[in-house]
Amino acid sequence: MFTPKIPPPDTAPTPGTSLVQPLTGLVHPPACTCHHTPNVAPAQTPVPATPARPAVQLTPGSLIVAAAGGTAMVLIIGTVLVSMLLATAITAASVAICAVVLRSILNNQKGN
Repeated sequence: MFTPKIPPPDTAPTPGTSLVQPLTGLVHPPACTCHHTPNVAPAQTPVPATPARPAVQLTPGSLIVAAAGGTAMVLIIGTVLVSMLLATAITAASVAICAVVLRSILNNQKGN
């Protein structure tokens, strides 16, 4: 189970060969022939006009729904944030009370 898996000799590549075949027959044109011709502007092709998008139609009913949805989101997010702040305040107050009680217990033990 922990021994290395060696491929059989008929499929293992020999040390002098590679699995990647070299690229042959590719001919690239030179980057520049240095025989520049005067710049000729290409023919301007007309840009097709984009069709006009229809404007968003807001009816009174959709405005009321959008306002109600926004109000609901603000109330929900506000409630969550206030409850998180309240939980933090309650935790801080309880830790402060525990610290005062522990301090008084330790002071009473020293006095006796």
